[in-house]
Amino acid sequence: MADPVTTENPTPLARRGLMFILSSPSGAGKTTIARRLLQSDAGIALSVSATTRPIRPGETDGKDYHFVERGEFDAMVEDHAFLEWAHVFGNSYGTPKAQIWAGLKAGTDFLFDIDWQGTQQLSQRAREDVVPVFILPPSIDELRRRLIARGTDDKNVIEARMERARAEISHWSDYDYVVVNDDVDRCYEQVRRILEAERLRRERQTGLVNFVRKMTAPDAV
Repeated sequence: MADPVTTENPTPLARRGLMFILSSPSGAGKTTIARRLLQSDAGIALSVSATTRPIRPGETDGKDYHFVERGEFDAMVEDHAFLEWAHVFGNSYGTPKAQIWAGLKAGTDFLFDIDWQGTQQLSQRAREDVVPVFILPPSIDELRRRLIARGTDDKNVIEARMERARAEISHWSDYDYVVVNDDVDRCYEQVRRILEAERLRRERQTGLVNFVRKMTAPDAV
């Protein structure tokens, strides 16, 4: 009788990590999806950006962002210390590259909450490591409704966000995957499946060559 198949202790294979990007206009649900991924998947870590914007109540330096002064940020730009950086609503945001390179080599996946400009920069620098996903709202009217329902912005800010949203949506075709968030549970499940599939791509399985060689060696049992 053949031995039963078990998946309790799967054979671990060395794997290079990936940069999993979620982009969307403000109000499309990107933050909700990102939080659920981080809570449910211990294999992915949030990429912590540096920013010049003031810290907000409830935020922690080094966890939510690395909060830096304008001069320090500009010096990091000059030193090419960022994988990507951009100006957004009067503040600057950037991804420190040293921690990302080390993590990818060790097999850590990173979640990026960045816009299309940051996605372009990351793709130019490390396309093989990047998995870009764009989240669309079900309609522009629903996006406006969600922004108003937040109750955190005045009319002028909301209009500025809507104008920016239209510009961001125009870059949807730059992404490998596009998901419509008309139902947050369904959207999350689709994003999760994308992440799982990308982890299994052959070119990321750095331990696969040696694994197969051992399996096909003449003296293999």
